[in-house]
Amino acid sequence: MMAVLQRAHKAAEVSDITVLIQGETGTGKQLLAQGIHTLDQKRSGFAFVTVHCSTISESLAESELFGHRRGAFSGAAADRKGLFQAAEHGTILLDDVNDLPFHLQPKLLDVIQRGIVRPVGSDREIGIDVRMIAACNRPLEPLVREGHFRSDLFHRLNVVKLCLPPLRERAADLDGILLVLAERHRRLYKPIRRIDPELVALIQSRTFPGNVRELENAVQRMLFLKSEGTSLGVADWMAQAGPENPAADSDPLAEAAGAVWQAIVQRGIPYAQAIQELEKRVLEAAIALGGDTRRAIAQQLHTSERTLYYKMRAHGLNTSPTTSTGTPSQS
Repeated sequence: MMAVLQRAHKAAEVSDITVLIQGETGTGKQLLAQGIHTLDQKRSGFAFVTVHCSTISESLAESELFGHRRGAFSGAAADRKGLFQAAEHGTILLDDVNDLPFHLQPKLLDVIQRGIVRPVGSDREIGIDVRMIAACNRPLEPLVREGHFRSDLFHRLNVVKLCLPPLRERAADLDGILLVLAERHRRLYKPIRRIDPELVALIQSRTFPGNVRELENAVQRMLFLKSEGTSLGVADWMAQAGPENPAADSDPLAEAAGAVWQAIVQRGIPYAQAIQELEKRVLEAAIALGGDTRRAIAQQLHTSERTLYYKMRAHGLNTSPTTSTGTPSQS
């Protein structure tokens, strides 16, 4: 994150350069774009306008972006400025630019290259002075190869590229992130001064498809339910998860991964040894509960009987009690 922030700060100093921010949903792309605008001494005093490309109506997209003249189409009762003109001298963020309708892409390319917009129904081109930041929630390169995104537009947007890592790749930052998220809501709830290490370990074992945004919602629920104390712990997490929707928080594999992680840290077990031991324990459980034959056990494990046999032998487990027919093995 420090490398990303340093490049963002440098991009803010070069006021007219186009920036492409790539990251999964909830990683903070809009926040980073807003930060670049705020640090841009030339443009920070003007508007920061966000265009949500994934929700913009295809039929009205051109009018929304570039404006229209009265009578240009049914319902156009008056002249209207588009979002690019609304961002004049400021910054426009094209959020989820990967969802921009294909027919608008050459028009956007023209805006970038020539610095002009043409309102719908007008024969006049209007010059604009706008800094452009684009954000995408999936890489644009595959879309270019598949013909869904223009390569020339991609190269125009991809001048400075900032890639925001997902929350699962920021395990070392979790303690600080949790404190910052709690601080953000201190006007509504009691202040939090400490995050219990056990809570950090628990969160590290979970997947967050919604990334920091999803985590912030969970933090706010913890703060809402918390009645005393100035630290957040596992009990607060379990309380916010709530009994009314246990399935949403239930992830057996994540819980198992968390337990293995705790064993590695607390007992000093090497990673490779921990994974080997985990596989052996899973096989032991499968042999005890999965059926009376190797074939039945293999079917329960969604693997082949041959693979199961060699795995059992590698871990020193008894391979001889039964075969696929239930009779003693001759091997």
